[in-house]
Amino acid sequence: MEAPKTKTTLGIDENIEALLCYVLGWVTGIVFLALEKENKFVRFHAAQSMAAFLPLFVAVIILGVIPFVGWFLSLIISLLTLLLWLFLMFKAFKGEKYKLPIAGDFAEKQSGI
Repeated sequence: MEAPKTKTTLGIDENIEALLCYVLGWVTGIVFLALEKENKFVRFHAAQSMAAFLPLFVAVIILGVIPFVGWFLSLIISLLTLLLWLFLMFKAFKGEKYKLPIAGDFAEKQSGI
């Protein structure tokens, strides 16, 4: 028998809402951090999405304006970001609280865990 799924402020299953925190990276992280007031699992994933993907987004933009070496580094970071994005969405959907080294610490403080 499957365990009952916990609902959220928005009335969505928490694992689905946690996955949605990552869909548009830091943008959906900010949106769900603002909308979800009670579910700490979702708030953790929203804060982690924001804390992980906003600095990566900024790094890619900055490196993208530096010819050759910057373009190469930007491409590498973009590919690694894609893998991280898929991995974190998978973990959130499975109901796991996977904590990244730096962003995860920030997320725990923001979510109250």
